[in-house]
Amino acid sequence: MDILFLADKVELKPLVAKWYFEQWGDIIDNASIALFEQQLDEYLNRDCMPLIVVALEGEQMIGVAQLKYREMSIYPDREHWLGGVFVAPKWRGQAVATALVDSVEQVAKSFGIKELFLQTEALEGGLYRRVGWQSLERVTYCGVDVQVMSKRLTP
Repeated sequence: MDILFLADKVELKPLVAKWYFEQWGDIIDNASIALFEQQLDEYLNRDCMPLIVVALEGEQMIGVAQLKYREMSIYPDREHWLGGVFVAPKWRGQAVATALVDSVEQVAKSFGIKELFLQTEALEGGLYRRVGWQSLERVTYCGVDVQVMSKRLTP
C-alpha cells in the first residue's frame, strides 16, 4: 500500500467526492457529488492545510483521509482536525484506516501541530481509541451523535 497526497493524484478527486457524498451527503444541505468535488479543490495541497491523503493498492484508491481546520463550528478553539477517513468496503479490516490516520498524524507533526481532534460516529472510539486517541465528549452535531476525540502529537 502506498499513501500519497490527493494533489499528486488529482484524477482520483471524482471518486473521493462520490465516496464522501455516499457516506455523508445526507447530513449536508443541498449536497451533490459535484458540490463535494468542487469543495475538494481546496484540499489539493502537499505542504499546507487543508489536505487529503489517499491510500493506493497499485493504481486502485482504497482509502482517503483529511487534515483540516476547524471541522466543528461548536469548537472554534480546536483548530486542527483529522476528518473524512473513508476506506472502500472491500478493504476494511486490513489496517488501511490505521495507515491513513498515522499518515495524517505524521504530516500534522511535520507542520508543527501539537494536537489533533476528530469526530466519529463510533461512540466507543473504534479504531481511534486503539491507536491512542482520547475521548473528550459525546455531542449531537448536524443531527448526528458523535464522539469527539483528541490526540497529543509527540515530536
